[in-house]
Amino acid sequence: MSILKQKLREKILIERPRTEKLLKEYSNVKVDDVTIGQIIGGMRDIKSLVTDISYLDPFEGIRFRGYTIPEVLEKLPLVPNEEMPSVEAFFYLLLTGDIPTQKEVDDVHEEFNRRKEVPNYVFNIIRSMPKDSHPMTMFATAILSMQKESIFAKEYHKDLKKGDYWDPYYEDSMNLLAKLPEIATFIYRLKYRNEDIIKGDPHLDFGGNFAHMMGIPHPYDDIARLYFILHSDHESGNVSAHTGHLVASALSDIYYAISAMLTGLAGPLHGLANEEVLRWLHGVMESMGGKIPTEDEMKKFVYDTLDSGHVIPGFGHAVLRKTDPRYTAQREFCLKHLPDDPIFKYVDLLYKVVPPILLERGKAKNPWPNVDAQSGVIQWHYGVKEYEFYTVLFGIGRSLGVCSNIIWSRALGYPLERPKSLTTAMLEEAAAKKD
Repeated sequence: MSILKQKLREKILIERPRTEKLLKEYSNVKVDDVTIGQIIGGMRDIKSLVTDISYLDPFEGIRFRGYTIPEVLEKLPLVPNEEMPSVEAFFYLLLTGDIPTQKEVDDVHEEFNRRKEVPNYVFNIIRSMPKDSHPMTMFATAILSMQKESIFAKEYHKDLKKGDYWDPYYEDSMNLLAKLPEIATFIYRLKYRNEDIIKGDPHLDFGGNFAHMMGIPHPYDDIARLYFILHSDHESGNVSAHTGHLVASALSDIYYAISAMLTGLAGPLHGLANEEVLRWLHGVMESMGGKIPTEDEMKKFVYDTLDSGHVIPGFGHAVLRKTDPRYTAQREFCLKHLPDDPIFKYVDLLYKVVPPILLERGKAKNPWPNVDAQSGVIQWHYGVKEYEFYTVLFGIGRSLGVCSNIIWSRALGYPLERPKSLTTAMLEEAAAKKD
């Protein structure tokens, strides 16, 4: 048994009594009120899900297993001679809550390495799809096609005990995650690089091998590591994460759950935000003739944009009340590695002028930039200029968090999700009683 799986087993045995006690002794304790506005408004802010993997703190941003993003980047072991931690180290943290030793990181790397071979039929299916298929369609289809490999699906029909469901979910998750870099890079090279496929390097870590197979030199490997870490999880209620949880709660295996997760992520109100910001930035540059504006010129542009009834994309967040730490982490990389990039200069200027203007106008509770205001710029700089592929990158990262959550949901025996619905007439009746 791998070090990671053994550690996970130990953690599960510790955590199960906590959940069992809450259910047995405190099931009737009220933790939230629900309003008509929340019910009609997409269940926003209703406290009804459980995850220990991540939490969105309004003032400190996303916390992974209790650690802020700066703490994660500081405490996790770095890839030798690189600036960023490995995805392997981060995944160990997500699953166990512990900062891994180098030996434990190496163990996860070996686990991924021995599981990463993608069946040939997956590549054949991708090749058989129309060349103009969206890369997210290709990615989700490739993952769904591997459902026949599911260990849980086979074990479930062999009288698998409920307390052991987590074990095959863990095996399926490890098998799937290990294959994602090769599947994603195959799609990229097939669609955008004349089918010039690059073979993986078993000596490289998850992020390093992804960059290698993309055909992009250093320091893109560090950007891959950072991007996958920053996009891995965001509590349980966002569309992609919740879709994965919901599908898996029916005991659909990890291949069904992650392919469904990706279809949610593909929506323009969710995973396409960084693409939309970058498109907007190119439009701004074009309107300014491609030159780098002064701060006063950028301020005038922002005022004119707001006065015309439009928004500044990439600024504001429903929960955060400060600059998104995911934005800050990427900004620091840009300041070090691409300070003279023309698009980054626009992003830098917007970072300086937009928040004070939004505060002045009362346009946002949080006028600061979110992660999407920065991430597409970096991909463009390193040659990934195909907007539609950005969500695939997001999907690789998000799979790390959703797989971790699903494994723990099965370990703690969380049931099938089944919220209760009301009719509009019932809501009107409740409103009338309030009056």
